[in-house]
Amino acid sequence: MLANGHACTSSDGILSFMFSESGMDWYPNFESWENPCDNYGACGPFGVCKPSESPICKCVKGFMPKSNEEWSKGNWTGGCVRRTNLSCETYTNESVLSKGTDGFLKLERLKVPDFHEFMSSLAHDRFEDCKIQCLSNCSCRAYAYVENIGCLVWFKDLIDMQHFPSSGEDLYVRLAHSELGEGKAIKLIASLTAIGFMSILVAIVFSLHWWRAKQKRHVELTARRLGSTSMIKIHRDGLREYIGKHDPSELKIYDFDSILIATDSFSITNKLGQGGFGPVYKGMLPEGKEIAVKRLSTSSGQGVEEFKNEMLLISNLQHKNLVRMMGCCVKEDEKLLIYEFMPNKSLDTFLYDLMKRAVLNWATRFNIIQGVARGLLYLHHDSYVKVIHRDLKVSNILLDEKMNPKISDFGLARMVEETQSLENTQKVVGTRGYISPEYAMGGIFSEKSDVYSFGVLVLEVINGKKNTNFYLYDQQLGFLAYAWNLWNEGRAVELVDEVLGDLYSSSEVKTCVHVGLLCVQDNAADRPTMMDAALMLSNEKDGPNPKRPVFTIQNSAHHPQPHFENTNFSTNEASITMIEGR
Repeated sequence: MLANGHACTSSDGILSFMFSESGMDWYPNFESWENPCDNYGACGPFGVCKPSESPICKCVKGFMPKSNEEWSKGNWTGGCVRRTNLSCETYTNESVLSKGTDGFLKLERLKVPDFHEFMSSLAHDRFEDCKIQCLSNCSCRAYAYVENIGCLVWFKDLIDMQHFPSSGEDLYVRLAHSELGEGKAIKLIASLTAIGFMSILVAIVFSLHWWRAKQKRHVELTARRLGSTSMIKIHRDGLREYIGKHDPSELKIYDFDSILIATDSFSITNKLGQGGFGPVYKGMLPEGKEIAVKRLSTSSGQGVEEFKNEMLLISNLQHKNLVRMMGCCVKEDEKLLIYEFMPNKSLDTFLYDLMKRAVLNWATRFNIIQGVARGLLYLHHDSYVKVIHRDLKVSNILLDEKMNPKISDFGLARMVEETQSLENTQKVVGTRGYISPEYAMGGIFSEKSDVYSFGVLVLEVINGKKNTNFYLYDQQLGFLAYAWNLWNEGRAVELVDEVLGDLYSSSEVKTCVHVGLLCVQDNAADRPTMMDAALMLSNEKDGPNPKRPVFTIQNSAHHPQPHFENTNFSTNEASITMIEGR
């Protein structure tokens, strides 16, 4: 028996293949997929049909359903109405082109609406003329420029629009200016992105010539003052979110369990030090790399600010005399910063130890002074943004395996604009003996505050003693005034640590004492910049004669002492500062 079959198309446009074995009892063997968008005007005027979405109908941007009730029932044939009247319809007493506030929204990959008109008077290759022609006529609702056809315009409601996944034409729908804000913002963002990209290329080219240190683009620079007192009690989830939003491109997020294994569960035998921020531990990663892990103390409210500050700031600073951050870790109440490991720990472990001090010969001390100067010069002048450390001291200078210095602990650091010179704060932070007079007495800090701290550090490295532990009661002299007296009397070399004997360069010692005393001048304006200090240390520039320091910092139980906030990394430094004028 032979089988019979034939194809037919229904009134709804559905193709069917009918099949019968006997020539009777026909039944459909195949039906084409019914596309609901093929129904004419399925979404009504100014509605676009997209069969792959639910609901299939949406209003064109700038339009809204004519009847929300009907749309909620799935009846979209009523279509959409304009949300904002066109400017050319509102201001009828002006010419259309003079208003210039209407615009066009681009809709891509469309089956163009019904009832178009062909502008035969325009050239086939003039897209812009098509746009102007439509814009000049307030009745023109949309236009399209179709390849090999030309300019099509619509003067009636746009009906029977369908969105295709591929191909289709671009349709430009007329909208009021206020409805085009988002589109213009996208164009603006695209333009700024292109400009930014070109700027980066130019910066890369210049960097090859200037050999400047690597600069990063992520850090919001969005926060002009890193850290905020309102964030002191930040929730752990909030901090994790904060890190996610500001995650620098090269800052690795470590798994807490891997750090736990690396530090042997924060074993006391791996503890390197203790400070106001919390303890620091030595660790060993699986690949054999040694690390230093700074663990935020859960009882330190201020430590959260320091954690954010140090994480965002130092991760974008790259210099051989700055400690390198490798990553961070946040899990519940645990907040960790992971650094490269410094096998010789901090400078104070040698300088203030009677047995280890001899390891610091003069060449090593001079190299440390010069290295710290280069690091500060980078922060103040050469980095992508000016940074004021605010807590420079001997215990914050780490030493690598070759005794090269690296500035660490950026928890109190501040970024300032290139044009900014002074900042004022109600909260004085730092370490007794290193705080400049204007900062301690008036809360005013600048790069010259770091210069003052550097001067104290230079004189301490030369002498081998803490400035706060030195005071000649019979002469009422503090450490800085004592150093100035020796220099003024031509006896600067007598400041040298006695463990060095005569094994030092007298010219280098005199230069360092001179620079150190200039850096600790009471008036910030009298102090050199770090650029000038570095040039003087390398004998490329001469400096003026320093004035005698007036302010003296001493340990005394006989006078009332003002309290200043302290975030020391070493436990051997007190948190009370006394500044006396003489």
